Amino acid sequence: ARAGEARPRGGWRRQPAHWRLRAATLATEADAGQAEPPQLGNVVDVLKERGLLFQCTDEEGLREAASSGALRVYCGFDPTADSLHLGNLLGILVLAWFQRCGHAPVALLGGATGRVGDPSGKSAERPMLDEATLEANTAGIRAILERLLERNGSETGSSAASSTAGEVLNNIDWFGSMGFLEFLREIGKYARVGTMLAKDSVRTRMEADGDGMSYTEFTYQLLQGYDFVHLQKEHGVSVQAGGSDQWGNITAGTDLVRRLLGSETEPAPPAFGVTFPLLTKSDGKKFGKSEDGAVWLAPERLSPYKFYQHLFATTDADVCKFLRMLTFLPLAEVEQIEAEMQAEGYKPNTAQKRLAEEVTRFVHGADGLAQALKATEGLRPGSDTELDAATLEAIKEDVPGALLAKEDVFGQPLVDVLVAAGLQKSKGAARKLIQGGGVRVNNQKVTEVDRTVQPEDVFGGTLMLLSSGKKNKLLVQVVEA
Repeated sequence: ARAGEARPRGGWRRQPAHWRLRAATLATEADAGQAEPPQLGNVVDVLKERGLLFQCTDEEGLREAASSGALRVYCGFDPTADSLHLGNLLGILVLAWFQRCGHAPVALLGGATGRVGDPSGKSAERPMLDEATLEANTAGIRAILERLLERNGSETGSSAASSTAGEVLNNIDWFGSMGFLEFLREIGKYARVGTMLAKDSVRTRMEADGDGMSYTEFTYQLLQGYDFVHLQKEHGVSVQAGGSDQWGNITAGTDLVRRLLGSETEPAPPAFGVTFPLLTKSDGKKFGKSEDGAVWLAPERLSPYKFYQHLFATTDADVCKFLRMLTFLPLAEVEQIEAEMQAEGYKPNTAQKRLAEEVTRFVHGADGLAQALKATEGLRPGSDTELDAATLEAIKEDVPGALLAKEDVFGQPLVDVLVAAGLQKSKGAARKLIQGGGVRVNNQKVTEVDRTVQPEDVFGGTLMLLSSGKKNKLLVQVVEA
């Protein structure tokens, strides 16, 4: 409603006294909970310093609110795939920084909005996913969000009993039972078509050549906007975060909060929107993409080793920017790394190694980082790093491979296997290379020309790494004939 107009009250909406009571309840819970983690300063300043704040509906208001007490902040993730990717990590990191500054993060799964499809940044309508795929995708993303929020909480001393503990919700829980007439009456009534048409995500599609935009996509901003209303009303959430392409949807939410939860006599509860920039490289390309596709956060989609390698391949022009945005390293340490890169004697890729280690540790944990480092070292030319089945599984898509039948490997002379795998052209060349110390089995140098392949050489009965010279490596996969 415009200023001065009455805002009708529906019985389903929380009264202003209710949200004040909710805020008081949250404060009481905080007082009764365990000791809160030490705060790092005002979260608005922290995000700005790290390049994670792009837009804010009311920067000074948010800064004041963040200084006055613990806030609840949410960021949404639609289940368009069964894993989040590196670009999505920025949203998780923004939630993590809010938590490290003494606030409570809420990750919202788009079980309902994912059934519609966000038109933001898209030139065509997203294909509709079937129910089974949506459920599987939702489960996969939930697992990632829960793992990362729990890891961030444990690192900051924010236990499950703490008022700053992370929480994962799903908007299908409130949209699933809502009928179309209820949606029109209780939500659509307070939306203004002119405002909706003015959103960039809508205007761009309407002005472009093509089929325009379906009504389903057009209503997406109302669904996301009502998420904010529901979370404010039921969970005391007062901040929504999202990528810069979500600005229109976020402001739709703050507008609905104002219209639905306020009145002539009582203002609506505070509702702030913040966006973070998209993750791009110095050449303008998205950093979350590789030649093989998205850089997935789920280890089932992308091994910790390959995840580590993608970060390690960051250019000098981008590495310090990403150290600020993607890690929790103190800024003073990032500045020191930046200065060392310009100093004489700097060892190339030292900064990239630190970036890859920090981000891999956060996403995949200490065990995942150890696996990535072991695989990286194992593939180093001339490496004698001891290998295992997990390491070979992690690298099997990154080194040349050969499929050999079981009877052609077990108990067979190594020179025969080297030739069968295509690593040497002849048995004579293979013997000569072994005599010169140029052959390794699983990174262990071979000195006996008549050596045979034993079962213990083949991890899990299926994988063995052969090396010819310092750089030529080949992964033998043993299969049944």
